[in-house]
This record gives sequence, structure tokens and C-alpha cells, in this order.
Amino acid sequence: MKASTLSFRSAVCLGIIGMSAGIVMAVSNNHAPMPAHAHLNLLGWVSMFLMGAFYRLHPTLDQSRLALTQVLAWLIGTIILASGVALIYTGRPEMEPVAAVGSLIVLAAMFLFAYLVFRPEETVSTVRPFAAAAE
Repeated sequence: MKASTLSFRSAVCLGIIGMSAGIVMAVSNNHAPMPAHAHLNLLGWVSMFLMGAFYRLHPTLDQSRLALTQVLAWLIGTIILASGVALIYTGRPEMEPVAAVGSLIVLAAMFLFAYLVFRPEETVSTVRPFAAAAE
């Protein structure tokens, strides 16, 4: 699977979960887990979708194992972080280490993403621009 495909699909799923959590908060009039809702939407929906767009614009990178690893780490870290934050804000402060682990995983995934963004682009010698004969 391409990194962009996993990123887009994960973003949509996490966006649905985040929006559903927002609706549950509104219906129940309990906004305690709002920080988890915000983390899930920003890290899960927005950031993952933007990373997917970056990978789609860089096809060689999109098919690399390193990019797929980065997306998987971001996904796992986001789920752990948002779960930990939700537990903390719903009365389980002892779950702070869970949120901390998730935060560190997301940070590591961001460092990996930074590496992929800043490394020199690979040139592909078999790709040539389209040229039509002049007549």
C-alpha cells in the first residue's frame, strides 16, 4: 500500500471518529474530553491528510517503506495519544503515561517526516517530459 493511500484512508476514519466524539460531547453536554477530540481531529484528520497530499505529490517517496513506516507510526501514536488524553480528561489522571508515550511516538514520526521532506529528491532517469514534434 502507498503511504498516501494509508494516510488518506486513516485521516478519513479518524476524522469520522473525531466528529462523532464531538457530537457525543454536544448531545451529552459533557465537554470534558474536548482536548482528546481536538488532538484526534488535528493529528488524525488534518495532519494525516496533509501528509498524504505531500506523499501523493512525491510518487517515488510515496511507494517507499520508510514513508509507510512514518504514516503507521503517526497513526499508532495518534490513537495512543488521543486515547490517553481522553482518559485523563474523563477522570483517569493516572493514564498520563499513555498520553506521554503517544506524544513521543507522534514526535518521532514527525522527525521521520521532516527527514523525508528535507532529504534531496531522487531523480528518475526513465521519466522524460512529454514533447510533441513541431510541424
